[in-house]
Amino acid sequence: MPFPDESAAVAVVDYRSQWAVDFEQLAGTLQGALGGQARAIDHVGSTAVPGLAAKDCVDIQVLVDAIDEDEQIRLLAAIGFRCRPEPWNRTEISGGRECRKLVFAPPVGARRCNVHLREVDGPNVRFALLFRDYLRADDAACQAWGAFKKRLALSVPDLLDYGQIKAPATAILMTAAERWAAETGWQPAPSHNRIGA
Repeated sequence: MPFPDESAAVAVVDYRSQWAVDFEQLAGTLQGALGGQARAIDHVGSTAVPGLAAKDCVDIQVLVDAIDEDEQIRLLAAIGFRCRPEPWNRTEISGGRECRKLVFAPPVGARRCNVHLREVDGPNVRFALLFRDYLRADDAACQAWGAFKKRLALSVPDLLDYGQIKAPATAILMTAAERWAAETGWQPAPSHNRIGA
């Protein structure tokens, strides 16, 4: 759920090349705050897919060896990031496993983003990278997904309702993504933002 300073209405906009620039700046800030705890920092979600319509909110995946709520919340709070308190922002089911995570909102007044801290070996890490890479590789799927989200946002501007309706559609999309991964031999590849890569 959004914090009081965040807009609650969903708006899906055409792709903006600025999103990649914004990610790079945010990744540098997060790396500085987390230091060696950040094993990798990846641009994920719809804003990471050139040409894909998305909410103007950059999603960032930070991989850590283990979720340490007290320490990681302290480190990111020191630079103004706020831990989202909802249960679904603390755990998620992926690959049949319950995976721990933390999700952070930006400082008040800063660029809109969601920072997802996930454990390195979690299947939820693979899910986020496969979503991104499949839509980067399949232009028809990318355009169809963007059109669906635009129509949905116009019909259902409430963020919680939008997310609940989008979830089963995402599951269908990911079935196609898994088929693509099997056909192409896709594996998560280190990006230039991965530490030590």
